[in-house]
Amino acid sequence: MVPLSFAGHEFLALPEAALFWPAHSALLVADLHFEKASWYARFGQFLPPHDSRATLDMIEALAERTGAKALWSLGDSFHDADGAARLDPAARARLSALTDRLDWVWITGNHDIGMAQMPGGRRCADMQVDGIWLRHQADAADPRPEISGHFHPKFRLSVRGRHVSRRCFVGSRTKLILPALGALTGGLDAGHGEIRRVMGVGATALVPVAGRLLRFPLP
Repeated sequence: MVPLSFAGHEFLALPEAALFWPAHSALLVADLHFEKASWYARFGQFLPPHDSRATLDMIEALAERTGAKALWSLGDSFHDADGAARLDPAARARLSALTDRLDWVWITGNHDIGMAQMPGGRRCADMQVDGIWLRHQADAADPRPEISGHFHPKFRLSVRGRHVSRRCFVGSRTKLILPALGALTGGLDAGHGEIRRVMGVGATALVPVAGRLLRFPLP
């Protein structure tokens, strides 16, 4: 875990693509996309069917490691509106245990907006904590501090002829975008025009690695 300061608050950035807020004992994650593989299978494209279990493995490990008492999921927690219904019984039981144990908040994203009911926890469109807005997609027109997801940012560079890609955070003075935690989620280059559009001037890719937070200013 690496210290990360944002909007006057102290966080810990985790290389596993999550953010921990010690003041609230809260683990912030984004874009879990539970049951993505089963959604593709319905259309004849078969992916390894273990994505939900792998994502739950990661969440359980992070909750244990940080001692989190709350988990706030910043949208696209399921890949589609029927995703919760496709969870196998073992995965459903594990998720229920987590939502019972933690103060679990589901923030609605564009993929799960049509879900009738989330499995446990509570649901909201966005929420404000200590002056920071938590939402799924960054709002370019909102000058208030916000933490969001949606874009699945990755930072790519070439090192000695090898192309390296890592999930990353993208930060500016008032905005912080989290990487996607889900096991089968892809990524959008941190310097992509859509990310730059919502971030404005001064956007920086933030890569926690080996106990350090590497910073790469984006053009």
